[in-house]
Amino acid sequence: MPSIFSYLSAEVDWCEGNFEHSTIIAEYYNTISNVSFFILSPALLYLNRQYCQQRALPLYFVSALLFCVGIFSMYFHMTLSYVGQLLDELSILWTLAVAYSFWYPKVYFPRCIKSRKHFFWLSGVTTVVSTFLSFIKPAFNAYVLNCIAFHLLYLTWQELKKCNNKRVHRMAAAMVVSWALAIASWIGDKWFCGFWQMINFPYLHSFWHVLIAISLLYCCPLVIYFDVIYELPLFKPKLEYWPSDSWPVVVPYVALEQSHKQC
Repeated sequence: MPSIFSYLSAEVDWCEGNFEHSTIIAEYYNTISNVSFFILSPALLYLNRQYCQQRALPLYFVSALLFCVGIFSMYFHMTLSYVGQLLDELSILWTLAVAYSFWYPKVYFPRCIKSRKHFFWLSGVTTVVSTFLSFIKPAFNAYVLNCIAFHLLYLTWQELKKCNNKRVHRMAAAMVVSWALAIASWIGDKWFCGFWQMINFPYLHSFWHVLIAISLLYCCPLVIYFDVIYELPLFKPKLEYWPSDSWPVVVPYVALEQSHKQC
């Protein structure tokens, strides 16, 4: 029986050919595409620094975990080891859990939850139980994690119905489009590998890494925007673009202004 740390011991093997471009990296492009997460984390912290001054813990935690997602995904695709697969999937699970714990609006709490502290406990217990369950059938974990996105889309829709800011709606649309392209790449690589190998382009999973990072680049400022409305009533969130509004390709971030009004 191979070691759980051994190369190619994972239950999952993606469409890209193994060791075609390197003798030590199993899936070369799937590995290096995770650099997008190393760019994402510091970008979120730098651009949303005004928010960090008021609520440092959520964004620091989430950014650090997103960096870990990049590290563990890189390790997984480099080795295709069983441990790498679990680290990749569990880092995503814990990132989602921390994001939910800090940013899930209180208005959507279950009736039995009376405070953020109680919600922390609920999220923590659920995540620990899910962590143990993930060892039962690791190949199934990715499907479950992707399904969580539908709940996030539902929450986004609920908040957008209360918001008339056109910039926020455009940012949400960009997030959904990039997410849809990302999930299409993931499904295409997973289910239609034979076709992509036939045309000699088995690299869709690397596109998934880049596109989901782009989606998060829109998603996180969107979440921060609504978090300011709920948790920082003395401030008004203002959606800005870096490097400037006039550029054809921009990165959104949230600036804070005094004297908050409803969205």
